Amino acid sequence: MSARILVVDDEPAVTDLLAYNLRRAHYEVLTAADGREALRLARLSPPDLILLDLMIPEVDGLDVCRELRRTSTVPIIMITARGEETDRVVGLELGADDYICKPFSVRELMARIKAVLRRAASGEADGAGTSILQGPGGLHLDLERRTAMVGEVSLDLTRLEFDLLQRLLANAGRVLTRERLLEQVWNFDVTVDTRAVDSAVKRLRSKLRLGAPEADAIEAVRGIGYRIRQQV
Repeated sequence: MSARILVVDDEPAVTDLLAYNLRRAHYEVLTAADGREALRLARLSPPDLILLDLMIPEVDGLDVCRELRRTSTVPIIMITARGEETDRVVGLELGADDYICKPFSVRELMARIKAVLRRAASGEADGAGTSILQGPGGLHLDLERRTAMVGEVSLDLTRLEFDLLQRLLANAGRVLTRERLLEQVWNFDVTVDTRAVDSAVKRLRSKLRLGAPEADAIEAVRGIGYRIRQQV
């Protein structure tokens, strides 16, 4: 079955352009012109991916993203005309998977869509194994059930955060560059801003600390990337 994509933008020209190209690529397309309608459609006909403009009426894009992340791990690509870096960083910290700025190349956007969907699909396929990964502070990652625990505390990780933690634990003690994480976790085959990695790591570390302070064993290596400390 083709993936269902929800396009959220209040500019008809942009919506029509995206819908036309997505349907040509054999995706099923839903459209919404405001945040309230986007949330309604996301609940009524859950999409496989959402293209979300930040500057939309009723409920803005950041609030839509925040609301969706309370109950859903659906991949979200933000689309914005804003030049401020802050908006993009906030969106990534709220749980968006990627962003692209207007005006954008349709070809690049389609590549990003494929990359995000591929990562989501590979994350679901990981459940075919029976591996268990463990880390400091009682951290326990079950790859078959796609669950993360710190002791008896269950961690509410997004699909991307789970995949990121899995990659770090599988390479405990080794430094992984931001570029390598983008390739292995995000499956990006286009040039993107490595700040997406920093935002995801920040969210992940916060959730690990909620389980237990000692479970946050992720270390930043200046100018290179991240590693997770090996258990002693």
